[in-house]
Amino acid sequence: MSSASPKKPRIVVVGIGNLLLKDEGIGVHVAQTLKGIPSLVDFEVIDGGTSPDLFPLVEGVDKLIVIDAAKGGGEPGDIYRFTIDDLGMEDSINTSAHQMRLVETLLMMRVLGTAPEKTVIIGVEPKEIDWGLELSPELEKKIPEIIDVVCGELTVNR
Repeated sequence: MSSASPKKPRIVVVGIGNLLLKDEGIGVHVAQTLKGIPSLVDFEVIDGGTSPDLFPLVEGVDKLIVIDAAKGGGEPGDIYRFTIDDLGMEDSINTSAHQMRLVETLLMMRVLGTAPEKTVIIGVEPKEIDWGLELSPELEKKIPEIIDVVCGELTVNR
């Protein structure tokens, strides 16, 4: 008789954004940084870029953490935490076009019963969304704080 070990929660962190549009790429920059950081928590990091096709990779995961630029009317580098349920079409946080596809996709996955058990979106107020490969200095210096927020989410069961 074999004893089955308890299933470890599967946590996936996805950074989304367009690296060609400065601060719009903050999610990808953070995901790339996270890949090089050792952690006591087992999680997978996906560089989602602007692709809506990555969602088969997150079907049925225990927790999905998405990092993206989000215009909420704050100062450049302000960090927002919200869930899919917090977002409405008339919400005060203006999401980008790919973020709306994210919300629509996750809502459809929920209807189909394949959505992650928990989804948290970490939004970062951009300063510049214009052609360029580098983040604004304001967002560049916020990366360690964003990493801390994401690492906090890795251990929180909400």
